[in-house]
Amino acid sequence: MKFVDEARIKVQAGHGGRGSTSFRREKFVPFGGPDGGDGGDGGSVYLRATAGINTLVDFRIERTFKAESGEPGSSRQCTGRSGRDLYIPVPIGTVVRDADTGEVLGDLTREGDVILVARGGKGGWGNTRFKSSTNRAPRQFGPGLPGEKRTLDLELKVIADVGLLGLPNAGKSTLIRAVSAARPKVADYPFTTLHPNLGVVDVGQHRSFVMADVPGLIEGAAQGAGLGIRFLRHLQRTRLLLHLVDIAPADPEADPVRDARAIVAELKQYSKDLAEKPRWLVLNKRDLLPDEEAEKRAKDIVRRLRYRGPWFLISGATGQGTRELVEAVMSFLEDRQREQREAAETVASESDPRNEEAGARPALR
Repeated sequence: MKFVDEARIKVQAGHGGRGSTSFRREKFVPFGGPDGGDGGDGGSVYLRATAGINTLVDFRIERTFKAESGEPGSSRQCTGRSGRDLYIPVPIGTVVRDADTGEVLGDLTREGDVILVARGGKGGWGNTRFKSSTNRAPRQFGPGLPGEKRTLDLELKVIADVGLLGLPNAGKSTLIRAVSAARPKVADYPFTTLHPNLGVVDVGQHRSFVMADVPGLIEGAAQGAGLGIRFLRHLQRTRLLLHLVDIAPADPEADPVRDARAIVAELKQYSKDLAEKPRWLVLNKRDLLPDEEAEKRAKDIVRRLRYRGPWFLISGATGQGTRELVEAVMSFLEDRQREQREAAETVASESDPRNEEAGARPALR
């Protein structure tokens, strides 16, 4: 299936049904009066985050979505049937914008999240609604209001806990193959990854996280060079970035330190928030060098980068060091989750009015 992370669609809510102009016609009731019913309401259009959908490719085929219009009212004060609401399934992680104003209408980050994007029109009044003491036989009716019409831009940002970052051929796809069941393409030429890949990393019983691999970045990516820059949005939801660096590049003139700094510079140009995310250094392809030389080169890269955070020396091809890496990542994510939960509990406790009342109440003796 082709990976598509952007789409533009048009949505049209249903129109309200026309109100009825009708009068009672019964035997021995010469002046029965108005009995026209209201029109039904038009259906609204919603977007719903649905599991199992990983791309917006379906919206390249079907681009226009219309909800049902309401039925007109009828005699005997019968209200017309309302149009059915339309629910459009979209991938989890979809950001919805109004294409005309650029306003963000919603961000569907959890399964089952629903957002109203076009409200159905109200049904028109029947002539019964216009009856008064001075207007005993009204012939007015409401035509029904039109439903909202919108053009929407959909942008998919995949939901992942950890994102892989680095130059083409740094070994990102090899690493995600080594630690998860994902099977992205791996080859000895650059840009083998053409779209983001997700893999679930199983660390133990009830312990797992989602890892995202995006196409490699090159210098000048912020200005449109290469493929990776258009996929960096998929790293914006991650909680940790793993910056992969090839310690044994095939090009003898390549400098891992210079290349690593270029990647960081591209991050800063793309998004300040993304550049400030926690980022760990992962030195890959240790299997291409003797152990002592690999460790010496890794320490030299860390020293030259003046890097002070956690770093790991691994081989994605053989799996050496990957277990320690995923265990450390899992512990980091669990600590972050625990901190967020405790912070939320503290905020909830401070905002509970019962705690304020308890604090203001004098102690009993």
